[in-house]
Amino acid sequence: MSTGPTFDIESQWWDSGNVVVGLDEVGRGSLAGPIVVGAVVWQRDSLVPEGIRDSKKMSDMRRRQVAPIIWERAAAAAIGQASAEEIDLWGIRLAQAVAAQRALDCLAFTPTALIVDGPSNFVQPPSQMSLAGATAPLGTWGHLPATCIVKGDDASLSVAAAAIIAKVWRDDYMHDLESSLPGYGFAEHVGYGTADHRAAIVALGPSREHRQTWHLVD
Repeated sequence: MSTGPTFDIESQWWDSGNVVVGLDEVGRGSLAGPIVVGAVVWQRDSLVPEGIRDSKKMSDMRRRQVAPIIWERAAAAAIGQASAEEIDLWGIRLAQAVAAQRALDCLAFTPTALIVDGPSNFVQPPSQMSLAGATAPLGTWGHLPATCIVKGDDASLSVAAAAIIAKVWRDDYMHDLESSLPGYGFAEHVGYGTADHRAAIVALGPSREHRQTWHLVD
């Protein structure tokens, strides 16, 4: 039975003198809004807030309680995002890599190792890219050594914290669209493909925040 995320994976990197950053994404499967990547660096002596776990297992209230403490106590934390327009231009896989690069670029520490949620290192751009991909602002972080873990937010405190700050940031972004793009219900579904959301797209047409190249309606 899982006891929640720990620093077991981070400790292996710390023992080698590395600055390790955990990364997780939010919004990859949404019909609207950006894809957002959180990045968090802890140190051995960091005062980690209680209650960090897989963000999907936390209530919205609890995530919002923990997120500002992560920002305050982490050695470094950052958010990177790629917009719906960029997702349409580059495709979701390359846009995810760009969002990750942007998060890593904003960290106060220079990472030397990564812990990435999922089966593969999404910081690395895909090997096959369209011509439009040549315009993507790709950096050099993809070369760093990485540990990739399915359900990494259940295993690593760095990944779990990254998921929490990314989720709260993106939810706030989508909630803010309610006033400028009324009628879609962004505050309720935050861009995901619920029946009500798809019905609103049929009635109103896609907005500027929708991923125009995606299958938006049934």
